[in-house]
Amino acid sequence: MNTSADHLSFDLFSLRQAYLDGTTTVSAVIQQSLARVKDFKSHNIWINLNAESTLMAQAKKLEDLDPHDLPLYGIPFAVKDNIDCVGLPTTAACPGFSYLPAKSAFVVQKLIDAGAVLIGKTNMDQFATGLTGTRSPEPYGICKNSINPDYISGGSSSGSAVAVALNIVSFSLGTDTAGSGRVPAGFNNIVGLKPTRGLLSCNGVVPACKSLDCVSIFSQTIAEAEYLFDIVNAYDTNDSYARNDRQALDASMTATAKLRFGVPKPEQLQYFGDPEGEALFAQTIAKLQTLGEVVEIDFQPFLEAAALLYEGPWIAERYAGIRAFIENHPEQLHPVIMEVLAGAKDKNAIAAFDALHRLQQLKRETATLLQGLSCIVVPTAPRIYRIDEVLADPIHLNSNLGYYTNYMNLLDLSALAIPAGFYKNQLPFGITLFSTALADARLLTIAKRFANEPTKTVPKPSGYQRIAVCGAHMQGLSLNPQLLELGARFYATTQTAAKYQLYALAIAPPERPGLVRDDSHGESIALEIWELPKENWAKFISNIKSPLCIGSVEMADGSWEYGFLCEPYPLGKSVAITEFGGWRNYLKNKV
Repeated sequence: MNTSADHLSFDLFSLRQAYLDGTTTVSAVIQQSLARVKDFKSHNIWINLNAESTLMAQAKKLEDLDPHDLPLYGIPFAVKDNIDCVGLPTTAACPGFSYLPAKSAFVVQKLIDAGAVLIGKTNMDQFATGLTGTRSPEPYGICKNSINPDYISGGSSSGSAVAVALNIVSFSLGTDTAGSGRVPAGFNNIVGLKPTRGLLSCNGVVPACKSLDCVSIFSQTIAEAEYLFDIVNAYDTNDSYARNDRQALDASMTATAKLRFGVPKPEQLQYFGDPEGEALFAQTIAKLQTLGEVVEIDFQPFLEAAALLYEGPWIAERYAGIRAFIENHPEQLHPVIMEVLAGAKDKNAIAAFDALHRLQQLKRETATLLQGLSCIVVPTAPRIYRIDEVLADPIHLNSNLGYYTNYMNLLDLSALAIPAGFYKNQLPFGITLFSTALADARLLTIAKRFANEPTKTVPKPSGYQRIAVCGAHMQGLSLNPQLLELGARFYATTQTAAKYQLYALAIAPPERPGLVRDDSHGESIALEIWELPKENWAKFISNIKSPLCIGSVEMADGSWEYGFLCEPYPLGKSVAITEFGGWRNYLKNKV
């Protein structure tokens, strides 16, 4: 059998299927990835690569395992070089700052534990300060756009985005403080997920602006971003900014729900002299109108929040994150980075409190604007510049690129950048969907509808049995420890087919719902899929008491999973809660 990876797309699901079919091997995929690294050397994508011998040794270990048992078995990935990875130095694109970490960042270790193979560390705007990809000094050089190397790749996560766009790796990690996980996605025609701040651990990440930083995900498709997000979205007790409200993660958007999109008023849209961008966004609005209602909103509060990031005291937080290095080694900083950070010392505590109070008011105003909207949609960036244009005017043009991005983390929003068309010169145009904190699952569902992505079923691990849970067994709720104690692992957030009713059961505590099939009047109900070791399956279901039982539950994509169902006899005394779309939403809104 031919197990060459020469012909393979490295999109995650195709590669995983090839492993399961036995049509390729991890060794072949890693060799092909390294060959592609060499093919695109002139793009300046990498800062450090794992040695081929190290990668092949890892490949051989994986080849002794069953690919069904690891959700990222043999999948090659890359990591932005401000995120720690054991065995490779962390540089943040500053040679003098380089150090060798004792352990990998929490998110990196989660990926490796899931079977992924780290190819190397990617180029970036130094100290994650910039949106252009041109602020990386020698010996690393400027990372070039994947489609036209005369144009910028976007920053600061430039190399991570280009590595995915050129099919060198299947996915990558970046960071996003002011747009660094979205602008490079838009400029390279890939997906960039900026999760809700605090969901993905920043433990092991060199801070840019610590209170605002988050780890981002680059992938070729929206479904892959969703799959990866479910793997790395885990609470880290060692991350001081980890959210403890993640149990409210919004999964209530169904595949058929009515959508209502917000877009800025026409006079508030900005393209900085590029009429093509204006036309492309008009096409986006026309497409949104085929999916739901489009309403114009006052975008000014978002723009005012954006101005606070660099004009306000948060520039001092950037300085504080690497203060000792700046003051001891100023010659090591890229000159543009040094100029950007120079204003930090002019900020004082009075200015900081003034800005914090104003930001709090803006949070109230923007939260009101978001009420009743499925999401707001904007261009990912106003336009794309040539490298020589940015080098001639590095600060002003960089500022232009943040017009639609800088406010996101200050306002505690979730965001997702996706492809949405092409300019006449074949460079990509992208849009960003954003909403409140913890709306990540909703944005992914909406984006799949916009992109009309075909559903792909991911094969089940052979040593595990999946179970769908819709109530107290979900993450963070009272009975979830029953799953964890039996070695279960979280797999995905999803919805049932629109064929179920949900009830708050009148039974002994803890409070639990009952899921009942109703083909005539049913709705789609939010739930979670967990994977339980098969040897513990009997022990788990033996504790389930009437009126609850285990049966086959139909998912929104037409597949079936074993899950909790309810017998009909207690429903007369129970409360119908189908309108809430799921148990979490019911608990959140219960008086």
